Amino acid sequence: MGEQQHVKFPQEVIDEYAALGVDLPALFSAGHLGTRMGVQIVEASAERVVGTMPVEGNTQPYGLLHGGASAVLAETLGSVGSMLHGGSSKIAVGVDLNCTHHRGVRSGLVTGVATPVHRGRTTATYEIVISDEEGRRVCSARLTCLLRDVNPGDAAHVAAAG
Repeated sequence: MGEQQHVKFPQEVIDEYAALGVDLPALFSAGHLGTRMGVQIVEASAERVVGTMPVEGNTQPYGLLHGGASAVLAETLGSVGSMLHGGSSKIAVGVDLNCTHHRGVRSGLVTGVATPVHRGRTTATYEIVISDEEGRRVCSARLTCLLRDVNPGDAAHVAAAG
């Protein structure tokens, strides 16, 4: 579905993860599912995460953008924001995702923007607005992630994913 771009992280975040032996920009494309769907994260910080996804290849039988595809984009963006908020000592795990679909899209590229609603010690909640190329809202989503402490076994999963 296209070449995967690297995420643009603040340098201090890249350095923090590099000290743990993790190449954060290489690790945080959009994961295997996001890659198959053509998700590209183009901006990432705890305050704002922006990503795009093509409509083509992500449609339902009527030729419209699949609601599940919007959910994948929303959860990807909100999870990246939550992970950046939690820092290198936490893992962000999605526990609640709500999506409201406002209009159909048949072609082009959709863009999602995730902004924090709540950033606490144990949870982070992001609102994700997905728009079409004309700037019309396609989907409104909200994701809450649990921020749990990194366990010793988590490093093996991160290394395998990278």
